[in-house]
Amino acid sequence: MTYKILCFTILFALFSCNSKTGTAHQGAHKKANQLINESSPYLLQHAYNPVNWHPWNDEALAKAKAENKLIIISVGYAACHWCHVMEHESFEDSLVSAIMNEHFIPIKVDREERPDVDNVYMTACHLASGRSCGWPLNAFALPDGRPFWAGTYFPKEQWIEILEHWTKSYKENPEELAEYAEKLTNGIQTNERITALTSSDQNFTEEQLDNIVKNFISNIDLKKGGRQGKPKFPMPNNYQFLLGYHKLYNNTLSLDAVMATLDGMALGGIYDHLGGGFARYSTDAEWLVPHFEKMLYDNGQLVSLYSEAFQHTQNPLYQKVVEKTLEYTAREMTNKKGGFYSSLDADSEGEEGKFYVWKNEEVKTLLQDEQLTAVFTDYYEIKPNGNWEHGKNILHRKKTAEKVAKKHNISVEELEAFIDQGKKILMKARDTRIRPGLDDKVLTSWNALMLKGYCDAYQAFGNEAYLQAALRNGNFLLENMLQKDNRLNRNYKDGKSVINAFLDDYALTIDAFMSLYQVTFDEKWLLKAKDLLEYTLLHFYDKPSGMFNYTSDIDPPLVARKMELSDNVIPGSNSTMARVMYKLGLYFYNSDYTNKSKQMLQNLQETIALNPAPNFYSNWCSLYQEIIKPPYEVAIIGPEHQKIRNALATNYLPNVLFLGGASEGSLALLKDKLQEGQTTIYVCQNKVCKLPVTDVEKALDLME
Repeated sequence: MTYKILCFTILFALFSCNSKTGTAHQGAHKKANQLINESSPYLLQHAYNPVNWHPWNDEALAKAKAENKLIIISVGYAACHWCHVMEHESFEDSLVSAIMNEHFIPIKVDREERPDVDNVYMTACHLASGRSCGWPLNAFALPDGRPFWAGTYFPKEQWIEILEHWTKSYKENPEELAEYAEKLTNGIQTNERITALTSSDQNFTEEQLDNIVKNFISNIDLKKGGRQGKPKFPMPNNYQFLLGYHKLYNNTLSLDAVMATLDGMALGGIYDHLGGGFARYSTDAEWLVPHFEKMLYDNGQLVSLYSEAFQHTQNPLYQKVVEKTLEYTAREMTNKKGGFYSSLDADSEGEEGKFYVWKNEEVKTLLQDEQLTAVFTDYYEIKPNGNWEHGKNILHRKKTAEKVAKKHNISVEELEAFIDQGKKILMKARDTRIRPGLDDKVLTSWNALMLKGYCDAYQAFGNEAYLQAALRNGNFLLENMLQKDNRLNRNYKDGKSVINAFLDDYALTIDAFMSLYQVTFDEKWLLKAKDLLEYTLLHFYDKPSGMFNYTSDIDPPLVARKMELSDNVIPGSNSTMARVMYKLGLYFYNSDYTNKSKQMLQNLQETIALNPAPNFYSNWCSLYQEIIKPPYEVAIIGPEHQKIRNALATNYLPNVLFLGGASEGSLALLKDKLQEGQTTIYVCQNKVCKLPVTDVEKALDLME
């Protein structure tokens, strides 16, 4: 029996059996395990499980080898609903824990702190099962860490069968497990990895980009937005690419795809209409029923996307979304030092979404006024029997404000007053509920995404508070995450920052610091971005392939050293590195940076061009677009530089790099540009500048 057939057989048998999850062995367990000294909220959730969990470290791996025991690597995160379910059903159960403790070394991993570990064993899950995998992720490995099988959530009785199956197999057929592990590890090591440079004799062409866009849009639901079918994930980078493509090529269909998606999300249940912010994804095809956890990385990127969409469309709905999302971020997701927390749980009181949903009678009791109730319940589709399960309502919108106002014989202004009044009443009531758990660790890469979101919102709306929040966070990263040698740490919690950063931390921080430079013209941000890039070239760059490894060369090796090539809910670390290298090459006249960037895209060009779903390479597509149509370098220099920069930045300019200041500074492009007593705008491309102007509209005309 082949390895894959065996895995499918086990999966089929496990999912076919009728399990009944009992609680006879569950009870209070007060003794702490090895997780008690960790800072991760997710690991601390499991610190009093009867399972003798270990954190991922050398000691745990050495213990497995010394005792010749199999390893269970169980991976999740604090806001994960099914992680909580499996913990309650199995990891809090004395019978299950006894089996795990006797026969295995159980290791708990917070995927957000250790995405490198998660990536290795998630790849094992995909290869072993041939199907989609998620969290909780449960991987089984030999004492040396090489996995031989992995799966996701299992009810208790099935989990016991899995534990007993692999215990017996290891006892009776260890050579067979070693064979599985060797094959699976080889697969992990070669999966999504480039080993050599691709020939650079191919050209980047508008024709090829146009074909990529056609494939891209063919996967999008042009009526509801998002990818066709369900579930629907926001995937902001997809729509940033399409919005830029529309702007540069006047492609109507790409704008339709963007607006359908942004409207669908902003009106749907995935958006928190009372408190602001977005849930991680919609479980249905309508954007109605969210998986209620709120992640910082989604909201940071969505702030950027809606800000850019507002710049282009001036749609007031998009402005409201940004304002409410940043109000939520400031209120619930920001620490006293300006760092941003990671997530809010999907569950409260053990029930998913309980904090956010409403019974019809509850709304009527709270609102009291008959007309207010009628207008509010109509506006947010609140039904007597609920619009979701168990008579509960998820606030969402299907009808326009004009249609609702006309039905109730009031003006749109009166309608908006009613809605604001109702929202305040329900928000006050919601604030008395038991809140979802907060994961208050700070992650460098996710903070960088929200930092950039604040910069983009400042550009779109000119709100000084957004700029100050961005600066506070930028300085927080410098003071708490950056080391003297330009090495970054990934996490911060309770005053401690200990985990060595990964490639996404560097790439996204470089991008965020470049954004800070563009909104302030303070060169320290651009120079620090260059320092960080130099560090990654020294410790992450893979010269034979021209790509970057996900882990640093100073990190202890895992069973595979992975590359992150595709883009997902967060732009991939290699595509982000390629884009920031290209832009820093333009800023610093560094052809080595730009050549390396183009080589990285060259390595992926055929994969993207021939892929029927290039949506998972959207950040690479943006780089493709930037290389075909090189950005304008817009230099603004003189005493009114900030005022003119702000006036220009209210426009949607996806192919512009801003630089300047009151003086010429250190950048080569600014040399000899200062003209005494006036502020001058230079529109340049490929180091060649057009005649200088002093008027914003004339500068915009030069960029047409």
